[in-house]
Amino acid sequence: MKKIIHLTINELDHEIAVEPNKTLADLLRYDLKLTGTKKGCDTGDCGACTVIMNGDPVNSCLVLAVQTNGSRIETVEGLSTDEGIHPIQKAFVEKGAIQCGYCTPGMIMSTKSLLDKNPNPSEQEIREGISGNLCRCTGYTKIFEAIESLRS
Repeated sequence: MKKIIHLTINELDHEIAVEPNKTLADLLRYDLKLTGTKKGCDTGDCGACTVIMNGDPVNSCLVLAVQTNGSRIETVEGLSTDEGIHPIQKAFVEKGAIQCGYCTPGMIMSTKSLLDKNPNPSEQEIREGISGNLCRCTGYTKIFEAIESLRS
């Protein structure tokens, strides 16, 4: 039996009927067509599905949609504006922190959450901030360089 939930996604209010076993990742990707949120492992190990929920990064594959009732969700689609891409996205491109790109949306959302809370993180804080995100292509050096370039 579906349950009605109310949530805000990328500053837009939604009222949606969801099945009790539907994950936030599936709601975003399949119901709302926000496909920037990637599905990797479906077990919370890779971080490809990371979104920001009420200010904190979460693995959307581990969160049931019904648990998001009343929440504020930010996805990678919500970062772009009429002026263009977000500075985090720009830094990732400029520093070559993207290869296959599959981990990039989750990595960017973890970075945004980190920088929102701490605009000048140390190298250790950056490592901890993205520790839930796996990248199999870049070796992380370019990712660290991109994040470090954003410190204020």
